[in-house]
Amino acid sequence: MDLRIFTEPQQGATYDTLLTVAKATEDLGFDAFFRSDHYLSMGSSDGLPGPTDAWVTLAGLARETRRIRLGTLMTAGTFRLPGVLAIQVAQIDQMSGGRVELGLGAGWFEEEHKAYGIPFPKEKFARLEEQLAIVTGLWATEVGKTFSYEGTHYQLTDSPALPKPAQAKVPVLIGGHGASRTPRLAARYADEFNMPFGSIEDSERQFGRVRAAAEEAGRKGDDLVYSNALVVCVGKDDAEVARRAAAIGREVDELKANGLAGSPAEVVDKISRYQAIGSQRLYLQILDLDDLDHLELIAGQVQSQLS
Repeated sequence: MDLRIFTEPQQGATYDTLLTVAKATEDLGFDAFFRSDHYLSMGSSDGLPGPTDAWVTLAGLARETRRIRLGTLMTAGTFRLPGVLAIQVAQIDQMSGGRVELGLGAGWFEEEHKAYGIPFPKEKFARLEEQLAIVTGLWATEVGKTFSYEGTHYQLTDSPALPKPAQAKVPVLIGGHGASRTPRLAARYADEFNMPFGSIEDSERQFGRVRAAAEEAGRKGDDLVYSNALVVCVGKDDAEVARRAAAIGREVDELKANGLAGSPAEVVDKISRYQAIGSQRLYLQILDLDDLDHLELIAGQVQSQLS
């Protein structure tokens, strides 16, 4: 079971804070550092000192880390033109020596679009499908050949399809709870399917849908990696769990029901239940980015017990 650290910087974090967490992620033996792609805080957070851009952040981290994978859960398709996004990700993949992964979603948070003057189209899912076709098509085009695309929302003519990523294939992540269109897109374009904040039962059901869609599309169900994103709140004892829950404005019982919370033994047990239904990778949502002791506890007493 791979454990990856997943951050939500729109809630309030500087680049230096993210760099500190990313270096701790690397030093403590976690597999990857991922971040959300949002420009506006949610809930009661004031978001100070303000948002950081996902791909600008990952470009910096690409040069300041050496081992961990780097990526997004999920890049908002509404924020970037697909041709530009393909260039950005390919360049950062080169900068990292081939450690980047692209999680791409339709975009959903209308308020942040209003706040920063970003168009919020009605047909987001149809756009996402074209974006996936364009980004993967540009990367797959042989050097010396061109790529063209004629879609409803995007048109590309004789693109040189450059630059190329360092990796032969940048892993593409698609995720969500949708019962039909999401599995179909994952079956066609994804290397990994991510179930965000889903119960064990809902995850098992959705993994089954994706496997079935993959087989219908002519792929093996096991061609994809299956993963979950879950909030994490671990403590050596009940008091420490309660303190960490309070620090992120959550209740312990709610966290235990909807995430990974409690003692290391409790969390390992729940992880094993996700593993039993086919989850191969967990993105641990860390909401208090100043609590590096939390990461050390997870590395030392949770990660160490997982095969």
